Amino acid sequence: MAPPLLLLQDIGLSFGASPLLDGATIGVGAGERICLVGRNGCGKSTLLRIAAGMVVADRGTRFLQPGATLRYLPQEPDLSGFATVLDYVLDGLDAESDAHRARGLLDQLGLTGAEATERLSGGEARRAAIVRVLAPAPDVLLLDEPTNHLDLPAIEWLEAELRGSRAGIVLISHDRRLLERVSRSIVWLDRGRTSRIDRGFSHFEAWRDEVFEQEARDAQKLSREIAREEDWMRYGVTARRKRNVRRVAELTTLRERKREEQRDSRDLRVTASAASLSGKIVTDAKSISKSFGDQAIIRDLTLRVLRGDRLGIVGPNGAGKTTLLRLLTGIDMPDQGTITLGTNLSIATLDQQRAALDPASTLAETLTGGRGDMVEVGGTFRHVIGYMKDFQFRPDQARTPVGSLSGGERGRLLLAAILAKPSNLLILDEPTNDLDIETLDILQDMLGDYSGTILLVSHDRDFLDRIATSTLAAEGDGRWVEYAGGYTDMLAQRGEMGDVSGQARKSAATSPKRQVERAAFSFRDRHRLKTLDAEIAKLHAEIASLEAILADPDLFKINPRKFETTSGKLSDLQDCLTAAETEWLDLELKREAAET
Repeated sequence: MAPPLLLLQDIGLSFGASPLLDGATIGVGAGERICLVGRNGCGKSTLLRIAAGMVVADRGTRFLQPGATLRYLPQEPDLSGFATVLDYVLDGLDAESDAHRARGLLDQLGLTGAEATERLSGGEARRAAIVRVLAPAPDVLLLDEPTNHLDLPAIEWLEAELRGSRAGIVLISHDRRLLERVSRSIVWLDRGRTSRIDRGFSHFEAWRDEVFEQEARDAQKLSREIAREEDWMRYGVTARRKRNVRRVAELTTLRERKREEQRDSRDLRVTASAASLSGKIVTDAKSISKSFGDQAIIRDLTLRVLRGDRLGIVGPNGAGKTTLLRLLTGIDMPDQGTITLGTNLSIATLDQQRAALDPASTLAETLTGGRGDMVEVGGTFRHVIGYMKDFQFRPDQARTPVGSLSGGERGRLLLAAILAKPSNLLILDEPTNDLDIETLDILQDMLGDYSGTILLVSHDRDFLDRIATSTLAAEGDGRWVEYAGGYTDMLAQRGEMGDVSGQARKSAATSPKRQVERAAFSFRDRHRLKTLDAEIAKLHAEIASLEAILADPDLFKINPRKFETTSGKLSDLQDCLTAAETEWLDLELKREAAET
């Protein structure tokens, strides 16, 4: 087996008295694709900076093969000091690099290289930084949240580039779809230590849950040991002093271990405070248009959003997604057409710039509005420390200025603030930015249970698939088209499912909608559509029954055969449900095409 190109071994790093990294290890070989996962604030970015040679660890070793080239993409690339994008990109090349390749990559990402760095948008700066690290074709590539600020065409372009790269890659990302398609190994950073399995990201959650279950069993064993030692302290023989001193020390160590395990609470409790129901129609846009100068952002759009809808809005950067949100919520007015808002709307908004947060305010002041130590959550008052804990904040962070929080912590704080307010309409503009995978999972569960309406702008394909009931896509030249379902459903209806990487390499403008062909909707089709409704309902009931059986945490230990059989049946039924829902969607599209 060839030695790794890059090796970090037994890395330790502390800030003050608290260790951030404690024995972290990671090795990167040629062609390896490793996703580095872990909670916000666990030290992933710091470990990547140590790997890049930008931070020196307190202990441990860093080894880079002589002659191996390495490039690092930070979360927030700094283009200051460079007049143009091309200057910035060429500065990252070495003597053996091909400047023509750099210019070609810029062109593929919609940049000329002549753009002034001081006028770049967040998405343009990110694309320039990606070209800077990819152009030299390095042996080792370290990427920290590369999809932040990228639109969907650019994300799919990057995915195709990484899958075709020969570099050893270490990737930090909240984009689940990117991780699933690119990664071959997982390094999990948890409480300063790393664990590794050589399997793709799709296996991470099952692996993590197995580890958590083992830790829960270990915690129970530790609690029994502590109880036994405490009983000995109260009632044991005290004649042998040396033995007593040793056991007292052991009890102290056990209690310290218990405190350390409890310090990392994994329970993030996210719920949205519900307001009274809105009217049936939330917003009704009729033939609206909006332009800025000669650029048409929205052209003759008619759209009705009903109570309970979850509308995903997608399109390239600059297509007007945020403008559309402002129009649909009555903040801005269209140039032409009318927008009618529904009755009894209570709106909560999460904007992608996190502008609602004051960097000078403390975490507690942000949640309480500066009024004492209590926060109103859904009409009841809770102590701010308790509410902070629901969102994985420590009590000692209450007086921490917002400006010193990490991107993920700011995202969680804004979620905590907006979810405390009663609402029946959630406006989410890039809510997944900087959130870790576990927080995203819980946020998705919360949104699934939310009784109100959701307007969602996102470039996260997996998030859209899980949340959106329909997707409104920018089709270029101010045209917007609504599709049933999430992002993958949109691609299927466009006929673009076959060659994702080919689609990714197109220009930033999305391709025009392909019309559903008119076809006869037969009696057999109509009958099948009716029977599918009952069939899907039955499958949902059977799946819920099997999931209830598997929810027993002791099932695997008590009856492993039943656990295995039930799991197999559940997997089969889920496949059947997917097939039935796909067939139902195809028939619905056929029916609509026949009736138009």
